[in-house]
Amino acid sequence: MTVQHSVTVRNARLDAIEAAIGTQPYLDLRTGAQPANCAAADSGTELAHIQLPSDWMAAASSGTKSKSRTWSGTAGAAGTAEHYRLKDSTDTTCHEQGSVTADGGGGDLELDNVVLANGQTITVSTWTYTEGNP
Repeated sequence: MTVQHSVTVRNARLDAIEAAIGTQPYLDLRTGAQPANCAAADSGTELAHIQLPSDWMAAASSGTKSKSRTWSGTAGAAGTAEHYRLKDSTDTTCHEQGSVTADGGGGDLELDNVVLANGQTITVSTWTYTEGNP
């Protein structure tokens, strides 16, 4: 048998992510392959260091949770964004990492342009978590 959860439980699990990471976390866009896990040291070159807005995620609904407000910042270095790290508001603990691709590329985080120039404005277009039932 396969375990399944109600939409209420799925939404609660998703909302727990934002509660655990906290308000106004930092999103780092970096070059190269991501580290083996979140406990490992940062890898690659940091291209952008963006503090996300307070209430950075919308409330979960129907088993999904999407970004809230505008996630935007300025690149501090030039290069190709290949992975991201999401850190708490103290900017010390990585709670999530994943791949970065251009829109439609299937990455965990998608940008309209992954080749960044120093000083370029960056806006994260979409970010959605889905807590599905098998």
